[in-house]
Amino acid sequence: MNRYIALLIPTLLAGCGTLPQPFLGRPGTEGALLSIPPPPVLIIPPPHDAMLGDNASRIYAHDLADALVARDVPSLAQPASKFDWLLVAQAHILGNQIIPSFSIVGPTGKMYGHVTGTPVAAGAWADGDPKLLRAAATAAAPELARQLGVINANVQQSNPLSLENRPPRVMLDHVTGAPGDGDHALILDLRRSLDQLGVILVRRKHEADFVINGIVRVSPAKHASTAINTDVVELDWMVRNQSGAFIGKVSQLHELEPQQMSPYWGDVAAAAAEQAALGIKQVIVNATPKHVALSSNADATHPGSARSVIPPAQ
Repeated sequence: MNRYIALLIPTLLAGCGTLPQPFLGRPGTEGALLSIPPPPVLIIPPPHDAMLGDNASRIYAHDLADALVARDVPSLAQPASKFDWLLVAQAHILGNQIIPSFSIVGPTGKMYGHVTGTPVAAGAWADGDPKLLRAAATAAAPELARQLGVINANVQQSNPLSLENRPPRVMLDHVTGAPGDGDHALILDLRRSLDQLGVILVRRKHEADFVINGIVRVSPAKHASTAINTDVVELDWMVRNQSGAFIGKVSQLHELEPQQMSPYWGDVAAAAAEQAALGIKQVIVNATPKHVALSSNADATHPGSARSVIPPAQ
C-alpha cells in the first residue's frame, strides 16, 4: 500500500582532479522511487452508534476501509485493540436524513480529528442499503485521507526521534559481484566519500534509517571492429529503509579494461564511489522530511513528495 513517486535524480558533476575518468560525471541517471515506510494500519471497528444493524455495521466498516485503501490509507475493518489508531463512525438523524460523522482517535484515546459526512436518506440508511452505505463511505474518504495526512505531519514534527527532527543515519551493507578487490574497495571508498559529504554513517542496521548495498555486473563489451578488450561494468547502488523496503537506486555504467579492475580497482573505485555518493545522498535527501537537511550544499529540491497517512503510536 505504499505510495511511490518517480523522481529524476539531477545530473551531478564533480571536478576531475587526478582520478581516472570512467565514472566521473556518471552518478546515475535512473530516477529514484521514493516511499515512506509502511505506516501503522488504521482500524475501523463496526460502528455501534451509527444507527445501523449488526450486519449493516460490519458492511459499512468494510466499505470505509475499502474507500480509504483506495486513497492509500492502510485500513482494516475489525475490532480495535490497545494502541490502535481508530476511525470511529457515528450518525445522527436530522429530519428525514442521516448525517454520518467520523472521529480519528489515537492510541491514548485522544481525538485528533472529526469529519462530518454527506447527508443520506434516513429510510435507506436504516434498511442498511448496501449501495447507499458504499456511496456514503466513498464520499467521506477524501476528507478523511486529507485530515489523516495533516495529523501525521503534526505528530511527526512533535516527535524528537522522528526524521522530521534529526539527520538521517546510513549504514553501508556490502558490495557484491565486482572482480578483483572491487567488493572491498568500493565499499571503503564509498564510506569515505559519504563521510566527506556530511552523511552520518552507522555500522549497525538497527541504528540506520537507510541501508545501502551495491551490485556490480560485468559482461564482455561487443565491438565489431576493434581489438580492444573491454568489459561493460554496471554498478547499481540500492537504497532501502531499515525494514528493507526499496527507496531508490543510483546506477553507473561504463566500459573498462579488465586490468583496471583486477587484481585492484585502485583509483577507479575511488572515482566510482565519489560519484555514487552524490547520487546516493540525493536519494536520501529526497526521502527525508524537509524539516531536516544534511550538512552540505547539495541541492535538496525535488519535484514531488510522499506522505505517510497514519502517524505512529505516541
